[in-house]
Amino acid sequence: MFKVSDDKKFKKTDAEDFNDSFFSTDTKAKKMLERVAFEPFEDTADAVVAMTACMEGKVSSSLKKFLKKKLKLQGDSVLAIADKGMAVSLKENVKGVECVHNEKTQELFRGIRCHMDELLTDGDDGIQQEDLRAMQLGLSHSLGRYKLKFSADKVDTMVIQAVGLLDELDKEINTYAMRVKEWYGWHFPELQALAGDNVQYAKMVLKCGLRPNFKGTDLSSILEDEAQEATIKEAAEISMGTEVADVDMIHIQCLAEQVMSLTEYRGQLFDYLKNRMNAIAPNLTILVGELVGARLIGHAGSLMNLAKQPASTVQILGAEKALFRALKTKHDTPKYGLIYHASLIGQAAPKHKGKISRVLAAKCSLAIRVDALSDDTIEQLDTTVGFEGRAKVEARLRQLEGGVAPSSGNLTAKKTARYDPVAAKTAATAPSYNDASDMVLDSKGSDDEAKTPKDKKKRAKKDKKSTEKKSKKRKAEEEDEDKNGDDDSDDEAAKKAAKKSAKKAKKEDEDKNGDDDSDDEAAKKAAKKSAKKAKKEKRKSKD
Repeated sequence: MFKVSDDKKFKKTDAEDFNDSFFSTDTKAKKMLERVAFEPFEDTADAVVAMTACMEGKVSSSLKKFLKKKLKLQGDSVLAIADKGMAVSLKENVKGVECVHNEKTQELFRGIRCHMDELLTDGDDGIQQEDLRAMQLGLSHSLGRYKLKFSADKVDTMVIQAVGLLDELDKEINTYAMRVKEWYGWHFPELQALAGDNVQYAKMVLKCGLRPNFKGTDLSSILEDEAQEATIKEAAEISMGTEVADVDMIHIQCLAEQVMSLTEYRGQLFDYLKNRMNAIAPNLTILVGELVGARLIGHAGSLMNLAKQPASTVQILGAEKALFRALKTKHDTPKYGLIYHASLIGQAAPKHKGKISRVLAAKCSLAIRVDALSDDTIEQLDTTVGFEGRAKVEARLRQLEGGVAPSSGNLTAKKTARYDPVAAKTAATAPSYNDASDMVLDSKGSDDEAKTPKDKKKRAKKDKKSTEKKSKKRKAEEEDEDKNGDDDSDDEAAKKAAKKSAKKAKKEDEDKNGDDDSDDEAAKKAAKKSAKKAKKEKRKSKD
C-alpha cells in the first residue's frame, strides 16, 4: 500500500502533467509516493487466487484482511482504485471505505507500475531485487497456467495441430507419388497399372531402379502376390518405355525416398493422434473415431467450444457454406457435415443417413460435454457414456434396417438377420385387390331398376320431349341454311343480269360508232346470242 505524500500538489496538478511532475525519475516517484505497508503472500497458490479474484472484480480474503488492518491506522483516507468493478465489491466487503477512480488515479497507477521495483526495494524493510524477480516469474507462470487451464494430458491444441498436419501430409504424399509415377512412367509406363499402391511403387523404384534390373530382383518383400510379381517382370522385358540416364534415375529415386519418409511419418503422426484423442476425448473417440473427432475439435477451435455447441450444430459442423446457401436459395438444408465420415453413418443406407446422423450428433454432444467438463485429476475418464451411446445408435440403425428395437433398456440385443431382397420377394405374399376401397358410380340402368313404375313413365316422357326438341332444332337449322342459299343465288343472278346489260350497251355503242357489218356477221351474232340465251334459261331452270 502506498500513500501520496503531497496531497495538495496532487490535486492541483493535471492528469496530463503527472508523468513530468511526479514520475519522470525514480527520485521524484519516491518523493511523491510513500510505502505504508507490504504483506507478502503465503505461497504461489494464494497469490494466484488473489490475482484471479482481482481480475474478476472480486475481493479475496487476504486482501480483505489486509485492507481492514491498514485502513484503520490511516484514519479518514480515500482509496484509489484502478478497476471500477473493484469499487462495488470493496464497499460491500469493507465498511467505511471511500473509493476514487478517475484520470488522475489512472496516471498514478501507471507511474507505480513504471517504478514498482524501486518503490518496493527502497528502505531497510524492502524486498531484495532477486526475490522480487523470482516472485514475479513464479506468479506470472502460475497465472498463465490458470488462465489457459493448462494440463499436460489434456491439450486440445496438440490435437488440432496434429489433425491439420495429417490432412496436409495426405495431400503432399499424393502429389509426390503422382510425380514419381509420371516421371518414372517415361521409363516403365506399364508399372503404374500393375502396382496401384503408392508405397509399393516407390519401393520398387528404389529397389530396382532401371527397368532391366526388374528381371533379376526379388520383389517378394514388396509384393505378396507371386502372380503379380511375375506379370511385372514380364512387362519390364517388353516395355515400350524410353531409356533413362543414371543421373535422371538418381533424382527419381530421391523423390521416391521422400514419398517413403513422409508415409512413415504419417503413420507415426496418426498413432500420436490416437493416443492424444484417447486421453482428451475418449467418449467422442468411441462414437466417431479419432480422425472425425479431431476434425470436429479443430473446426470448433477447442474441446470446450465444441462442448458449448448443441447437437444440431454438431450435426452440420463443417457444412456452413451449404447451410447458408440453402437458406439463401430456400432449398433443403444439409443433414450432416464432418460427422458424415463416421463409421456408423457409413454403415447406414443412403435413405437412413440423415436420421442416423441426427441420433449420432445427439450422443456426440453428450459425450463431448462429459470429456470436456470431467475432473482433470482422474487418471482415466469414464467411457460408459461413449459405449452406451454407440450401442443406442447401433440399435437405432438395426431398427431402421428392418429389425426391432429392444423394448426394454437392454442395449445388447440380438442382431437382426441381414436383409436379402431376393428372399424378401419370395417370402412376401402376392398382394390381393381390395374391392371395398373402390369408389362406385351409379349408372342409369341401376337408377331405373331402383325406381318405381311412376318414375319410369316420367323418365320416358322426358326422353320423348328431349328428342322432339332436338328434331325441331335440326329442322330449323336446315331451313335457315336453305334460305341463306336462295338469297345467295338471287344475288348471283342479279349480278349476271347487270353484266349482260352492260355488255349489250357496249355492243350497241360500237355498232352505232363503227361501220356496218355484213349480214353474215349479224346472223352469226344473232345465233350466238340465241345460244347464250338458251344456256341462261337452262341454268335458271336448274337453279
